[in-house]
Amino acid sequence: MKLAKYKACICEGSAENAVMDILLDNELLIFSREEMLEGEVIRCREGRRFEERYLRKGFDDKISIIRILDSRRENFKLSRAYEHKVDVINVITAPEIEMLIIFNEDKYRQFKKSGKKPSEFCKEDLKMFNVKSYDFVKEYFMDPAVLVAAIKKYHEMSKIKKGEYTLLDLLRE
Repeated sequence: MKLAKYKACICEGSAENAVMDILLDNELLIFSREEMLEGEVIRCREGRRFEERYLRKGFDDKISIIRILDSRRENFKLSRAYEHKVDVINVITAPEIEMLIIFNEDKYRQFKKSGKKPSEFCKEDLKMFNVKSYDFVKEYFMDPAVLVAAIKKYHEMSKIKKGEYTLLDLLRE
């Protein structure tokens, strides 16, 4: 994965945001906060809104927009004026970011049998009611090594489509 000089990291939800903050704060990614627009993870799912808020500042160099999301169908439309200045990299966490917790808890088999969505399984079967909250995820993965191990396990078990990226692709070697 080749990234431009400037990066924008966009997360879909609080849980994804917490995961990215842990990885950034522990310098485990192939980019750092210093290289990011605003130095923060951005919570903005809509291309046009992102464009209005961040791209109209005028950048000389290209910008890599790294989107952390669980849906393969969510489009990120930018106007023609910005299409060539930006490369959008989708990092897919399908079916949901909560899979990291399921793998860490070694409950994948039970999860598969349950037929539930990952977040429902975490809430109902693992009794983790705040599984989608930033603070819960940040606390749960307090040890970044545990998070990295879960990301690796998730990557092994996932059906990754050609040309798609996972969180593993963002980790340093």
